[in-house]
Amino acid sequence: MKAMQADDVRYLTRKVKGGSLDVHPTEKALVVHYEVEARILGQTGDAMLGERKSCQKIIRLKSLSPSTDIGSLARKVVEECRLISPSKLPEVEQLLFYLQNRKSPTEKKEKKPIKPRDPTPFEGMELDEEANINSIDDYVELLYEDVPEKIRGATLILHLARNPDNLEELLQNETALGALARVLREDWKQSVDLATTIIYIFFCFSSFIQFHGLITYYKIGALCMNIIEHELKRPIATQRSWPMQSFQRCGAYNPTATAAKPSKTRARSRPKRFDDPENQNLKKEYEKALKKYQGLLTKQEQLLRVALYLLLNLSEDTRTELKMRNKNIVHLLVKTLDRDSEELLVLVVSFLKKLSIFLENKNDMAETDTVEKLAKLVPCEHEDLLNVTLRLLLNLSFDTGLRSKMVQVGLLPKLTTMLGDETQRHLAMRILYHISMDDRFKSMFAYTDCIPQVMKMLFDCAEERMDPELISFCINLAANKRNAQLICEGNGLKMLMKRALKLKDPLMMKVIRNVSQHDGPSKNLFIDYVGDLAAQIGQNEEEEFVIECLGTLANLTIPDLDWELVLKEYNLVPFLKDHLKPGCAEDDLVLEVVIMIGTVSMDDSCAAMLAKSGVIPALIELLNAQQEDDEFVCQIVYVFYQMVFHQATREVIIKETQAPAYLIDLMHDKNTEIRKVCDNTLDIIAEYDEEWGRKIQNEKFRWHNSQWLEMVENRQMDEAEPFMYSDEGEPFLQGGDILERPNLFYSADGIITADSAISPEFFTDFQNGDFIGPQGFPSSAVSDGFGQVAGGPLRPATAYGFRPDEQYYYSYSASR
Repeated sequence: MKAMQADDVRYLTRKVKGGSLDVHPTEKALVVHYEVEARILGQTGDAMLGERKSCQKIIRLKSLSPSTDIGSLARKVVEECRLISPSKLPEVEQLLFYLQNRKSPTEKKEKKPIKPRDPTPFEGMELDEEANINSIDDYVELLYEDVPEKIRGATLILHLARNPDNLEELLQNETALGALARVLREDWKQSVDLATTIIYIFFCFSSFIQFHGLITYYKIGALCMNIIEHELKRPIATQRSWPMQSFQRCGAYNPTATAAKPSKTRARSRPKRFDDPENQNLKKEYEKALKKYQGLLTKQEQLLRVALYLLLNLSEDTRTELKMRNKNIVHLLVKTLDRDSEELLVLVVSFLKKLSIFLENKNDMAETDTVEKLAKLVPCEHEDLLNVTLRLLLNLSFDTGLRSKMVQVGLLPKLTTMLGDETQRHLAMRILYHISMDDRFKSMFAYTDCIPQVMKMLFDCAEERMDPELISFCINLAANKRNAQLICEGNGLKMLMKRALKLKDPLMMKVIRNVSQHDGPSKNLFIDYVGDLAAQIGQNEEEEFVIECLGTLANLTIPDLDWELVLKEYNLVPFLKDHLKPGCAEDDLVLEVVIMIGTVSMDDSCAAMLAKSGVIPALIELLNAQQEDDEFVCQIVYVFYQMVFHQATREVIIKETQAPAYLIDLMHDKNTEIRKVCDNTLDIIAEYDEEWGRKIQNEKFRWHNSQWLEMVENRQMDEAEPFMYSDEGEPFLQGGDILERPNLFYSADGIITADSAISPEFFTDFQNGDFIGPQGFPSSAVSDGFGQVAGGPLRPATAYGFRPDEQYYYSYSASR
């Protein structure tokens, strides 16, 4: 290109063209893209040279918070940034709203594993010369001299070992390694510095798994265990008041004496204080003693740290770890938790966390005061120590006994407070989730600020599905009545229902279902949402979501609720009947349909509507198909129990179906809940139908005397009891059924026997406080009208006698 002449240039123009807007990927900031066009114009005004460049400007929004007014902030951004056109104000508001509700990327940071830092150079490692690998033989010679020379030789070798490039060559020098192992074995008690330096050398080898065989060969691991055990028994760390005690012995400070009332006779013997001029020497001695104590403690902790780190590296081999466990490594580590050094504590807790994944080690921790000592570390200012402590507590919280101990030492309010810390929130929530699995501790959450925090976290999860740990925790909390009331406070239930119906989230609906099972004010709040829940049934919704909606409706045993109107308005009867067919749907859904029928059958008009639709034969067919499932049997029998209260359905049950026959068969079921509901149902049937009453009476008598009858029928002829048989040796019963010979036991009225004795059943019933009715049944069991039976069973929660209907929600992915 021909070069421009200076005389030809007239002026330079610069034009800025606005572009697109975007949000910053990690920060709370807007990114404005724009183009800058620069042109050089000649004397005639024509462009002589031009260039375009794409640029971007980042607008950081430090004031953006959940309470910020988006509209005001958007107008301020547009006014102050000339690159953004006023016509883009709606787009700016939309981006700011996204930034305001965007979840901060803290999960990745939280999941980052915590690794203890390598031991740092300590006092005594300084040298006035540089170590050389070629002089290794000279350094080995120093190991045969006195202790100071041994420390110098070992320090020089340590400087070489800290460089990974020298490890292979040091490995080939068996003389050097053998000498180091011998000196450590023989002289470790003479010098802490010498022991620390030599263990540090072997620690450098332990950082690489291919060198673990070398350390095992020289038995350095076992030696380190002995050294740690010896150091923990030394009184350096346990006598932390030693400097002050020694100073008091010098007479420089005596709080008891100074607190005494001064007198003339004791004036001369009064102890002197630090500020007395003549006591400055004693003060210096105290400071010297304190400095010496702190130096000894620091050296001991350095030795413990490097020895434990070496063992931690060796424990990568599970066989080596088992040997450590046999030498009581867990007890030593727990004892080390009493120290104050944060770096040492990070190492010890990390070691315990690694060991805790094995049952035997966890049991060893349960036998010691591990949880009590860990509770002192929560919370703490050292972030890595806090994180690894929570991870260890999470591993231990899988044990029921250790969870109980965590509550006893006061960890529950501490962990609840940590829900506000974004970096530790997920770990704290997982531990709290495990604690909430135990019914004994559910009520304790009501006395903390846990539920308000959890509800806020729940509603802050925008449109996406929330974390499984969070929703699982809420499900467990809602199983307690007091917690459920706190959840419903304010607009809690309304917000939960709105979110669950909008997202069609079955887990959120499970929370609502658990809330609905509790009697009291919280249950009455559901009257406003019956229509919304009923509208979800019968639609093409996800089956799990429909199950939770059905379960919630089935829990609403509210007297003021018009179930007949609900069934008609939302056309639920065909849905309920169609889903009673065996195999038509998953068993969970069919079971919820049966429970729903039992709830609506409390209303006599609903019971009649269901009877006319053919629900009862469908239930009997389902009972035949699911006779091995106690849950199905119990809930179906309960439906029969509800229907025999109402005259219209009672006649259908007794006259048109074989339900009483099935109930007689189930009268002696091994399940207690089934027997209870079945007995009360049969009592009502016997009261209103004489024929079935006799059959039920005979069956009860047969069962009551079954052992005695079996003995009579099977007993062989015995000379000691000739009266049991006739002259021909045949029993008087002639092989017939004893129930066909009622004259042997009862008179015509069924109460008084032929010899004026009273039947055994009369004694049984009388002792139980029941009077005998016309059919031999307790007359107090049936009311005069068609209401509930006096003293009859409430609705069976399940065949196993507890609520909620399902087990706790355990499914979530937890990383250790």
